[in-house]
Formats: sequence, structure tokens, C-alpha cells
Amino acid sequence: MPIDLVALAGELAWPLAIALAWVVGELGHRWTHLPRISLYGIVGFALGSTQLGLLPPVAADPISMLANVAFGLILFEFGYRINLRWLRANPWIGLTGLLEAGLSFAAVYALAQLWEMPVLTSLLLASLAMSTSPAALMRVINEERSSGQVTERVLHLTAVNCLLSVFAFKAIVGFWTFQTSGSVLQAASNSVVLLAVSAGIGGAFGFAVPALLRRFGRLTRDATVGFAIGVILLVAITHALKVSPVLASLTFGVVAHHRRVVLNQTQRNFGALGDLLAIVLFVFVATTIAWQRAWAGLGLALLVILVRALVKVGVVGSLARVSGITWRKGVLTGLAMTPISVFVILLLEQARFLGIDLVDQLAPLAAATLLLELIGPVVTQRALLLARESGEPPEG
Repeated sequence: MPIDLVALAGELAWPLAIALAWVVGELGHRWTHLPRISLYGIVGFALGSTQLGLLPPVAADPISMLANVAFGLILFEFGYRINLRWLRANPWIGLTGLLEAGLSFAAVYALAQLWEMPVLTSLLLASLAMSTSPAALMRVINEERSSGQVTERVLHLTAVNCLLSVFAFKAIVGFWTFQTSGSVLQAASNSVVLLAVSAGIGGAFGFAVPALLRRFGRLTRDATVGFAIGVILLVAITHALKVSPVLASLTFGVVAHHRRVVLNQTQRNFGALGDLLAIVLFVFVATTIAWQRAWAGLGLALLVILVRALVKVGVVGSLARVSGITWRKGVLTGLAMTPISVFVILLLEQARFLGIDLVDQLAPLAAATLLLELIGPVVTQRALLLARESGEPPEG
């Protein structure tokens, strides 16, 4: 029976790419101590359909779904780390997050307008540039076993700017929908309704899953499996309903935390499942970036990265003392908020899934995403090391 080598190569492309990324990540981390996720990104970008062309286009739903599940697991863990009582006890943290995100938005929008980009494109670019990637942060923090003031601050400030970024992005997409279709109902469904339904589903899971685990008597023994299944089901439901798995997964984690669910150390990264899916996620994200598009937007991208970093470091550093930490730790917190790639790419992919393809309009964002996919986790890692919050054991 003859073997169709072309079809076989197509079926094996993604499994082989994931295996290669894992090998490069492990060896590269051992030799260079760079974050594994940066190395996964290098492999994904190199193998992408517009580079070496060894991977098929990423529009395939199974890989996209796996990437969204991986992101959902990370967002759940990220949301679980958010303590709303801490934000109430120290309102300066929330105010810092609001000011940092708002000024990031304004600065990037002004820069895009100086570059003579269309107003709507400038707004979209600014809304996405204000965010920090929770996926990159959580992977680096867990890889470094980091804990301390800088670690907790960067997590909470990222939660604030991500929520604002999602709200702004969906509102702008809703306005874009209204301009193109003239339908108020369709515009609302792509913005306010979508956000409300997403948060509602995530909150419902945050109440239901812990209650079910308590009923089974497994809340402190193997909650990892229960929560992982919950996240997978949540992502599948939001994907089917075409609402936001980002907001739903984050809300799930926040509500589960405030339901007084105690997670033990085996929850870190969701174990081997989370480690495996993280490789899929960071390889997938890098394959979505075409070098031609990134090159076309490189000039503005470099300025966006610089302006964004200056705003985050400047705001967080200047408000450090009034919020209870030293100026040095404030600056390091701002630097640790450099990553952006995964959050942005998956928001754009979800917009594409709704029939709104914005990637071609945001060439500078593609270039910024590629650069920060590679160097963002490194900056976060170095900031945590300089803050002396890394607890990673030495390699054996």
C-alpha cells in the first residue's frame, strides 16, 4: 500500500514541531538560562508557514483550540493569584494600574497618529499595547519560582491593564462593526454583551467547580484535575458561543480564589499537562507572525516598544513609594511588565474567529509582538533576578 509522503508530512508537522521546541527549550535553558518560552517562540517563528514553511497555516481549529485551552489554564492560575482584598487594602496599586494603562494607551495612540495611521487602527493598536501578557508572566514566574513584592505587584498591575485592554479592544471592535455594518445590535453583541456573557460564564464556573469538588471530597487532594477539566470545558463553551475565553478564564480563577479554595504546590503550571500545552501555545503564537508583515511595521514597532516601556517604568516607579515599595522595586516591576505577545495574538485570533480580521491593519503590532515574544520574557526574568525574588534551584 503506497504511502502519501506529503500527507504524512502534513500530519506530523505539528507533533514534530512541538517535540523540536521542547528539545530546544530544555537544552537552550540549560546552556543559556534564557526562559524556555522565548526559545519555543524562536522555533515556532522559524517553522511558520511564511518563514521556512514547515508548518501549515495556523487557521486550523484543533491547534487554535489547544492554544486557547493552554492560555485558559494559565489565565485561571493567573486569576487565582489575584487578591481583590489586597487591592482594597492598598488602593494605590489599583490606581497605579489604571494610570499606567491609561497613559500607555494615550502615548501609543498619539505616536500612531504622528505616524499618520488611521484613527481606528491607532485606537486598536493603543488598546492592545496597554496590556501585558499574563501567559509569559506566569510561565517565567513559575519557572523561576519567584515570590515577593515585585512578583505580586506585577501580577496585580497586569490584571488591571489586561482587563482594561480587553474592554477597550472590544469597545473599539464594536464601533468598527457599527461603522462597517450599520447594525447597533451587531456592534453591541461584539462588545458589551460579549464581555458580560464571558464574565458571567467564568463566574458561574468559579462557583460551580469548587462546589462540585467539595461534594466529591477532593478539594485538597486532586483539585488540579477538576480545575483543568473545568477550564477545558469553559474554553470549549466560550469558543462555541463566540464569546471571550480570556475574560471567562480569568474570572473563573478570581472567583475560585475568593471561594477560599486552597491549591497546593502541584497546581503550579497545572503539572505536565500545563507544561505540554504551554509549548503548543508559544509555538502557535510565533507561527502567526509573518516576517514580511513584521518587517513592514518595524519602525513604528520599535517606537511603540520604547514608549510603552518608558510609560510603564515611569508610572510604576514614580508611584512606588506612595504605594509602599522602594523606587528601585517600582522600576523593576515596570520592566517586568514588558511581555505582550500571547495576549495580543489570541485577542486578534478571537476577533478573526468572529469574522473581523484586523491583523493586516496592524503591521507595527506584528513586529512589536515578534520582538517581545523573544525578549519580553528575558526582561521579566532579569527584573525578577535583580529584585532577588527568584527561587529557582541551580541546574544539576
